[in-house]
Amino acid sequence: MILQQILRLSSLFHSAVATHVRRNIGLSAIVFNKAKELDPVQKLFLDKIREYNTKSKQAGGPVDAGPDFQKDMNESLARLQRAYGEGDLTKFPEFKFEEPKFEETPK
Repeated sequence: MILQQILRLSSLFHSAVATHVRRNIGLSAIVFNKAKELDPVQKLFLDKIREYNTKSKQAGGPVDAGPDFQKDMNESLARLQRAYGEGDLTKFPEFKFEEPKFEETPK
């Protein structure tokens, strides 16, 4: 009888410890991945994105876009202007939502 209770307690203890260890290993893996250096492909990819971002800010638009790109862009904007009406299509539209007016009805 006592042996069965001890075995039950040991199995409960074992499952609780196993869950705790599993959670800690999962958490430490995330921390370890953030702390270690990026692999070369990821580093190259991030470097290229950062480089493009700085070039884009300096150019004030798309990088290495020739006159053909600008011509295509103007044609597309004109086509959209004809299809959807007036307005500046290069800016995100501003939406204004008004709060609905609720009236209390007498009971």
